[in-house]
Amino acid sequence: MMKFADLIDENVEELAKLDSLEAGKLLTNGMYIDIPTCARMLRYNAGFADKIHGETLKMSRQFQAYTLKEPVGVVGIIIPWNVPATMFCSKVSPALAVGCTIVVKPAEQTPLSALFIVQLAKMAGIPDGVLNVVTGFGHTAGAALCSHMDVDKISFTGSTEVGRQIMVAAANSNLKAVSLELGGKSPLIIFDDADVDKAVDLAHMAIFYNKGEICVAGSRVFVQEGIYDEFVRKSAEKAKSQIVGDPFDPLVSQGPQVDKNQFEKILRYIDYGKEDGATLLTGGKACGEKGYYIEPTIFTDVKEDMRIAKDEIFGPVMSLMKFKTVEEAIEKANNTRYGLAAGIVTKDIDVANRVSRSVRAGVVWINCYFGFDNDAPFGGVKMSGFGKDGGKQGLEKYLNTKTVVTPIYNSPWL
Repeated sequence: MMKFADLIDENVEELAKLDSLEAGKLLTNGMYIDIPTCARMLRYNAGFADKIHGETLKMSRQFQAYTLKEPVGVVGIIIPWNVPATMFCSKVSPALAVGCTIVVKPAEQTPLSALFIVQLAKMAGIPDGVLNVVTGFGHTAGAALCSHMDVDKISFTGSTEVGRQIMVAAANSNLKAVSLELGGKSPLIIFDDADVDKAVDLAHMAIFYNKGEICVAGSRVFVQEGIYDEFVRKSAEKAKSQIVGDPFDPLVSQGPQVDKNQFEKILRYIDYGKEDGATLLTGGKACGEKGYYIEPTIFTDVKEDMRIAKDEIFGPVMSLMKFKTVEEAIEKANNTRYGLAAGIVTKDIDVANRVSRSVRAGVVWINCYFGFDNDAPFGGVKMSGFGKDGGKQGLEKYLNTKTVVTPIYNSPWL
């Protein structure tokens, strides 16, 4: 695994280019964030490989007992198209570290980085058959993986709708274990005491990073009434200053959406926003006559029952809403079927503590966003799925616990 990580470091530019070509990701983000993160994930999880152990148990009867941590077996991993290389390594590295064999099904839109990475794994010395990539469509290759009787575990990242289908396939086959990282409609709650300029920067990063194609995107932005008007004005100015274009251009801040289907879905939701009565503050149109480029879009006067406030759009569309009290902010933030992430911007530690404990989400970022780290568990609640990536918990889902018990006679202690 360490050699594997070294080879990824040696091929950063190639991998970043593949993800830019297929997913429209900014090349600079790939070279300086995504691909180096892949190598760090491998090294982090490799450090656990010789530390997988169970416990000695204190039995109440005349027995001695201990637990063994054993790999679940064959793991099927289905990854999405928005951060292809990063998703590959985040899911594969803990499964490799605990001793599982793996079949990865990359998204049909973005298979190239997976195929390149698995070739690096072979060069690193990972034995044939341990790490495999099968390309194909979800309804064929993905469905076959989920229903296969020799697959012991499925890890899926994608939409809630497909997550439901995977659970059905797992139940109808061999009751294989399932972990799901699904959709999100994450709230970013900004209080009156926040530095408005910093809050605007944070909010724009939370929704417009990776052209909004990110599961934890802060798509619902709640701003307290005391700074709301100033926030709206500065947010519009910042959105209009963004450069949308060629992801290989270092001056560009937003590349194209992944494909025509996603492009059309986002534009359709922008139309829904207008139809439902939200006010289009800025953006709202396609950019240029060629390619799948969309302007950074901000709606104000958004109500919680509008489609743009309820549904995951997975694009550069911000829904801005106003609130008065802490209680109202908590209620509005929790008014969603999702529970993946949340953000809080405040200088008041009491407010930060209260809100972070009240919002139902798998991760809460205070005065930051995208605060990912290898040591920090990540995963959702409610219809955002279950199961954790990162830290020790990220390994547990690829392990089974076996208890071994034997009698003990004439022991001086029990």
